[in-house]
Amino acid sequence: MKYVSASEAAKVVKSGDRIYVHAAAATPNVLTKAISDRADELRGVEFCHIHTEGAAPYADPALADSFHVNSFFIGKNVRHTIAAGNGSYTPVFLSEVPNLFRKGAVTLDVVLIQVSPPDEHGFCSLGVSVEATVAAMECAKVVIAQINSFMPRTFGDSVLHISKIDMAVEHNCPLYASKPTVITDTEAKIGGFVAELIEDESTLQMGIGNIPNAVLAQLTNHKDLGLHTEMFSDGVIDLIESGVINCSKKAVTKGRALATFLIGSERLYKFVDNNPFIVLKESNYVNDTSVIRQNPKVVAINSALEVDLTGQVCADSLGTKMYSGVGGQMDFVRGASLSKGGKAIIALSSVSNRGDNRIVPFLKQGAGVVTTRAHAQYIVTEYGVADLYGKTLKQRVEAMASIAHPNFREEVLRTYYNSIK
Repeated sequence: MKYVSASEAAKVVKSGDRIYVHAAAATPNVLTKAISDRADELRGVEFCHIHTEGAAPYADPALADSFHVNSFFIGKNVRHTIAAGNGSYTPVFLSEVPNLFRKGAVTLDVVLIQVSPPDEHGFCSLGVSVEATVAAMECAKVVIAQINSFMPRTFGDSVLHISKIDMAVEHNCPLYASKPTVITDTEAKIGGFVAELIEDESTLQMGIGNIPNAVLAQLTNHKDLGLHTEMFSDGVIDLIESGVINCSKKAVTKGRALATFLIGSERLYKFVDNNPFIVLKESNYVNDTSVIRQNPKVVAINSALEVDLTGQVCADSLGTKMYSGVGGQMDFVRGASLSKGGKAIIALSSVSNRGDNRIVPFLKQGAGVVTTRAHAQYIVTEYGVADLYGKTLKQRVEAMASIAHPNFREEVLRTYYNSIK
């Protein structure tokens, strides 16, 4: 491993190269900036990644001749690129992203990672994010690492030897942190309905945000819960420390919590540092349906942008406008459904922050179906739970209308039934 400056490391990149960027709170922003600073010298360089945090200067539409963004999951820092013409979206399950590299469907020239400093044995840690980074490192020609003493050391697939790194740039700075916000009454109601569906000894999967936190806040009296999840945030810490989440009944990595990345506050990063209870593995393992289903009573809690009356779930786009991505929703919806006693839950508020109806007669034109009506089980809003499993279309329509906002119930039913006459 050779120690260099960020500007020296950036010189490795050539026009036409494809770069994979370590994701989420592990985004090596010093390296992406150094390459972006070479925009005048470079043409046709592609940055690919799932969502990243912090500034993404390469996503500036003014640099479209130099850089193109290929998102496997679209974050807010690059969302503008698709409309502007210097960005693309590749629909893919998170479980499949590592295979894109290993199967050669997406070839890589350079991978940018952020790791902890090496220990006395020469081992670093990918810290808070593994996802597809291990596969990217295996398949890329050059691995460049930002070494950061603020990166926590985690266990599992996150451990790597310095011999796997070609060039290293030392830069110590706090990781991107997101603090939990105040849970609204609506979110608390949704959290209560979801919590009632969770039995003791269940294995949980949830994402980040107020609804998952609202659910977790209402599980303090549960017993022997497990954690097998794509990612987690601060909401699980108190439940782990109190013994509610002890992972004693789960089958995969029994006695330990499993994820593929995490993001949260400084408290979370300190909590996972050198904590053997937390295991991070590649997303093609964590999100593999055949692995997930081995756990008992898997409860998958995911969200959506809108759901139609028959149970079609759109979670990646607003009509034709791409917003996020497929991610791991279907991985866990199906894994939970196949788990003994499992439950797949889509939880969302009945209206958007702008007051738009989200339980709709039909998805917007161009909207993507992330979870099909055949996969949907429980849909939850602040007005209750619609259990769609085994229900006819007519039964689904009535159940879904009952959890829509009262101001829209009559309208959505009228629109739907008028259309099928």
